[in-house]
Amino acid sequence: MKYLELDTPALLIDKDVMLGNMKDMQNYANEQKVNLRPHTKTHKMPRLAKRQEEMGAIGIAVAKVGEAEVMARNGLKDIFIANEIVGKVKLERIKKLSETIDISFGIDSAYQVHEIEEVFEGATKKAQVLVEIEVGEQRSGIIEEHDFRTLLEFIKTCKNVELKGIFSHDGHSYKAKSIAHCKELYNESVERTLHFARIAEEMNLKPRVISIGSTPPFMFKFDIPEGVTEIRPGTYIFMDASQANVIGTHDRCAASVLTTVISKPTKERVITDVGAKGITAQTRSEGITATKGLGRIKEYEGVYIHGVFDEHAIIYNEDFRNQVSIGDKIQIIPNHICPVVNLHEKAYLVSDGEVIEELDIEARGRLQ
Repeated sequence: MKYLELDTPALLIDKDVMLGNMKDMQNYANEQKVNLRPHTKTHKMPRLAKRQEEMGAIGIAVAKVGEAEVMARNGLKDIFIANEIVGKVKLERIKKLSETIDISFGIDSAYQVHEIEEVFEGATKKAQVLVEIEVGEQRSGIIEEHDFRTLLEFIKTCKNVELKGIFSHDGHSYKAKSIAHCKELYNESVERTLHFARIAEEMNLKPRVISIGSTPPFMFKFDIPEGVTEIRPGTYIFMDASQANVIGTHDRCAASVLTTVISKPTKERVITDVGAKGITAQTRSEGITATKGLGRIKEYEGVYIHGVFDEHAIIYNEDFRNQVSIGDKIQIIPNHICPVVNLHEKAYLVSDGEVIEELDIEARGRLQ
């Protein structure tokens, strides 16, 4: 069918744009001589994760144990949970996964190592852990060198825990004021990550993996210093309104939400049938990823979602109001695609205006 025949709201994925994005990032990783480990929290679809591996990715990254379980059930064999894991219930699930796939996960404290050492007692393989380094995002990760050394010394005493590597996420690059500022933040983050890798090597725990993340620096094709072994971008596969602002074009936005105009109550107000439960209410308010409103109308220049209720999008634009009729269908390019995908049960793969495949978003809602 034609995509305009779909009931709304509906998550659309332009197949050709998506494949172009995937090829571009894989080529970049190949040119930089690093492995690509896509973060699949963006799309949550095993089918697309497999396609990323077919195109050259070494494996995938996920954010939650539940996502790892879904991906493993669908044949993905090399998975990194790029998050700290706390709780014996989750660790038991990882232990079970480790029996059939290569799985690793993040830590940044002795508390986690204590739990891992206990839970993995009797396991056929040691737990494979990567220590997160905080590089400026002000989120999780090791900050002080002393704490890093102490943690590594503790790992040395463990019989069930093995240091696989270190990782970082320069998410603050989203708020960079310019390309030059983004490069500065990126360089500082990578150097800090490599600095901690050198400390680990000095302590006779040389990391096999040094993994860095965040999409914006990679969209600018910044050089990746020697020593980094892999990159973990996620958003690049679909892009979104904020990432489009980074590169100055919406042409690479593969994902959109199809929505129907359901009301025109004033001379400038338009209401559509998707709200916070279908596009979220997230914004990007700073730097190169800053966006207007809560999503951009794809077919109309300069038209944005002004606000949302649970099931309504509100647009204030008199010219736009005069161009559309109740019943018309329009596309919204979301500000941040990752949480939007998680709100939908399925996505529709589209090519040349035709729906060519319906994809279940199998890892949606896997928050544990």
